[in-house]
Amino acid sequence: MLKLIALYPQPTDIQQFEKDYAAHLRLLHEQTGIPADAKPYTVTKFLPSPTGLAPFYQMFSMPIASPEALQALLASDGMKIVGADAHRISTGGAPMIMVGNAE
Repeated sequence: MLKLIALYPQPTDIQQFEKDYAAHLRLLHEQTGIPADAKPYTVTKFLPSPTGLAPFYQMFSMPIASPEALQALLASDGMKIVGADAHRISTGGAPMIMVGNAE
């Protein structure tokens, strides 16, 4: 099992990011065919530490069944639209996209 991870830097305007991110998740569902009532992913908001804010505000993580499924997802027109939107809403810098093995 793989995990597709997107890390979003601290936004310049948190309220605007939250509004844009809610619309971004709706776009993800629409473009990938994920049913509106399903949530096959997790969203984690990072808390400040004693040394200050974390470099990232939020993490999106979604399990992917196989390398082939990941390639198909990333090559799809819908995911290209979602990826472009992720860059648009990430006002604190480009989101970091990573893939990892889930154990």
